Formats: sequence, C-alpha cells, structure tokens
Amino acid sequence: MNFKQFTKNVLNTENIDFRGMKDRLSLASTLRLLHGSVGVSTEGGELLDAMKKYIFYGKPIDRANVKEELGDALYYISLVMDEMGFTLEEVMETNSDKLKARYPEMFTEDKAINRDLDTERKILEK
Repeated sequence: MNFKQFTKNVLNTENIDFRGMKDRLSLASTLRLLHGSVGVSTEGGELLDAMKKYIFYGKPIDRANVKEELGDALYYISLVMDEMGFTLEEVMETNSDKLKARYPEMFTEDKAINRDLDTERKILEK
C-alpha cells in the first residue's frame, strides 16, 4: 500500500456529517465536555513530559510542576464530571469496584490480559 491509497481509504471512512457535528457542537453541554476532555488530554501530556524529562533525560522530578499538572487535570475532570452529573466519590467507588472485580486478590498480568469485560461493564453501568 502506498500513501495515496492509504489516504483514499481514510477519506472513504471519514465522518463528513458536518451538519450533525455542528448541531452537537452548538450545545453548551457538548462544548463543556469537549473543553474538559481536551484539557484532560493536554494536562496528561504535560505530566508525561515531566516524567520523560526525569526518566530519559536524568533531570530531577519537578514536584511543583507535577502537582500543578495534577491539579490542572483535576480541574478539567471536574468540568466533565459536573456536566455528566457525576460526583468524585461516585467515580472513585465505581473505579474501585471495577478493579476489585478485575483483580479480586491482587494484580496479575493474566487478569490484566484476560478481563471479564461483561462483568466490568455491569459495574460501570450501575
């Protein structure tokens, strides 16, 4: 396959329902979700950059920067939780229940690879 063929395949599968996208983007709730989601991704990248500098470049961990990025990520997470009507306690409890089902005794690579996705989904939908 060459790049021209690959691009043709990409364009053939691209969602071009721009009216539908425009309608969804016109909703304040969608914009809040987008703002929070982009922010979480951005702050995650900045946190990862701090780890890169420590692990690969041998620089000391910039604790103040790590704290800042975690706080910024929580800011954006809070926007999404508010828009979705979730509380932090609810999200933490659901995550804890999911992980207890996945690793009843403790983490194992086998359990990480061979997950019971149906059980996990039931927990997430509670």
